[in-house]
Amino acid sequence: MRTLKLTVAYDGTRFVGWQRQAEGDSIQGLLEEALARFEGAAVSVQGAGRTDAGVHALAQVASVRVTCAHDVATLTRALNARLPEDVRVLSVEEAAPTFHARFSAKKKTYRYQVRNAPIAMPFERSYVWHLSEPLDVDAMRQAAAMVVGTHDFAAFQSVGTQVPCSIRTVLRSAIVQPEPGLIAYEVTGDGFLRHMVRALAGTLVEIGRGWRTAESMRDLVAGGTRHDAGATAPPHGLFLVAVDYD
Repeated sequence: MRTLKLTVAYDGTRFVGWQRQAEGDSIQGLLEEALARFEGAAVSVQGAGRTDAGVHALAQVASVRVTCAHDVATLTRALNARLPEDVRVLSVEEAAPTFHARFSAKKKTYRYQVRNAPIAMPFERSYVWHLSEPLDVDAMRQAAAMVVGTHDFAAFQSVGTQVPCSIRTVLRSAIVQPEPGLIAYEVTGDGFLRHMVRALAGTLVEIGRGWRTAESMRDLVAGGTRHDAGATAPPHGLFLVAVDYD
């Protein structure tokens, strides 16, 4: 039995998300179907993060246990031949038997993109949240800095989420502007609650719009409720950028 580590990129536009669903195509389901052809039996692929419908990944990480003897380079080519073009296996690596894509992860990085311009190019409509009114980027930047640290992020998790603890540690939280008119929120942490990054992005946008103050973020990360924070940003502006391990 071998444990393999897969690094996968995908355009999440048409998928129901990472996780298998009763209906619709999922990234997990497509990978399991492709791998089963080489394994000759059903396999279970585990992902580092369960991205939602419409969310993209530049480097999602998955793990799987298999018995097939194909070398990793052959598997990489063969999987990409089986998968649709909006899902690409960037690499397949041999991993330690104890490796698990989700539980072995030490930190994850996400990016949320906002096109802040009167007009957005049609080619990027699936990859940015288009907001035409001017945003106060300095206020957004000040608020984003307050997210860094170990906090109770209950204000930024989906209502009804069942987790034993909503405390997480954020290592980096920053507003950057890669090009004129593009605002990106980049955040790295040891773990994220369901819809946490999108809720943070939505709150930062409300600060940029002047609907709430930058200082209000300090109260939210001190233990606010979901009702206190901003709306959840649309999924299509979100990217899982990287997953880091020891």
